[in-house]
Amino acid sequence: MNGRGPTPTVRLLAGLAVTLAALCVYSVYTIAQMRGLERLQTESIDRNRTDSLLLLRIQNNLNALGLGMRDMLDAGEPYPLTAWQAQFRRLRVDLDDAMSREEKFSPATRTADQRHYLAASTAQFWDALDRIFALAQSGNEEEARTRIRMSLQARQAALNTAVSRLLVQNNENEERAAAETQRTYARVERNVYFLLAAMLVVVGVTGIYLVQQNRRIFDQVAALSERRSELAQQLISMQENTLRYISRELHDEFGQILTAIGAMLQRAEKRNAAADVSLRADVREVNEIVQSTLEKVRTLSQALHPVVLEEEGLESAMDTYLPMFEKRTGIGIHYEKTGESRAVDALVAIHLYRVLQEALNNVARHSRSTHANVRLCFSPEAVVLEVEDDGIGFKQTTAVRGMGLVSMRERAEMMKGRIEFLGAAGGGALVRLTVPVDSGAAHA
Repeated sequence: MNGRGPTPTVRLLAGLAVTLAALCVYSVYTIAQMRGLERLQTESIDRNRTDSLLLLRIQNNLNALGLGMRDMLDAGEPYPLTAWQAQFRRLRVDLDDAMSREEKFSPATRTADQRHYLAASTAQFWDALDRIFALAQSGNEEEARTRIRMSLQARQAALNTAVSRLLVQNNENEERAAAETQRTYARVERNVYFLLAAMLVVVGVTGIYLVQQNRRIFDQVAALSERRSELAQQLISMQENTLRYISRELHDEFGQILTAIGAMLQRAEKRNAAADVSLRADVREVNEIVQSTLEKVRTLSQALHPVVLEEEGLESAMDTYLPMFEKRTGIGIHYEKTGESRAVDALVAIHLYRVLQEALNNVARHSRSTHANVRLCFSPEAVVLEVEDDGIGFKQTTAVRGMGLVSMRERAEMMKGRIEFLGAAGGGALVRLTVPVDSGAAHA
């Protein structure tokens, strides 16, 4: 990878902004539709129904007036016409109240001519009725009855017809309002479906985009991981080569030089047997220092790269290293091997050996333990190396985050193995490295 690709943050934020804007627009539109529907419900449907109820009340009063006029014209009635005056007065009061209320709730679609006609016809009806009662009071009942038949009943019928027309208009208005309500609900429902479809599209596009971005990121991570693994292998290989070179130089060059110096000192001591006692003591002391230095050089050489590991294998190298570690640190080591021994590949053997060294070094540096168990298990499927102590454990030390454990993880990955850093059963820490047979860890 030559560079980092564009991050999806800007595009995701842009998509989020577009989605929020669409939701806001839809919300405003839906609220406007609902308020329009509310106005239609309040100003048209409810008002129309109230007006229809008042028109029915007017119609009932007109019918009552018609029945009253029929009774007045009935020849079998023994009462004079003025006897109905109180009844008509009550009907007039109720009719005037209904007319005034109806005028307030009349729909906006009603024309001014319709309003004027209804009011004027009603006034003319009451004026004609007053004149008829005046004729009846003056003793002209026959003429009064004639006027009822010829004029008043016709006026009542015309009023009744006008009110019926208004009721029909109200019914038509209510049907139109109901149809408009249905259309509004249909628009809102359609918009909901559009919104859901748009949200599904947005979610789908966003999901596909995220999947592609994640796949690209995972590819980059995999490539970086592969490069890191290659780099780790190169670094570890360089480290091993360097340690092998230094170990051989220490063993061969410095070891031979110190051996030669020791031999020369021994010869000098023999040749100067009759020399001064103090001189012989100095020569002997120098010889001891040389021998001690030679032993330390060999120990350091063995620690850097054990020759026995290449010559005799992993188990012999462990048999040599563990007593040296025990002597150097004072930590008691209990070593246990299980399973049938087999030859271990040289590359895997050095990794196992280095993990053992690092694990025991962590025991010495961080665990505060005086005892450690080392177990090497050969099974048909894998080689398992365990290092366990009874110290303070991983949770109370920063060693778990150190470079040593990172190196152990890298070596385990190079062997296609698995390394675990666990808490021991009785306290302390347990490092377990499992290397499968198919990694070249074992050969029959």
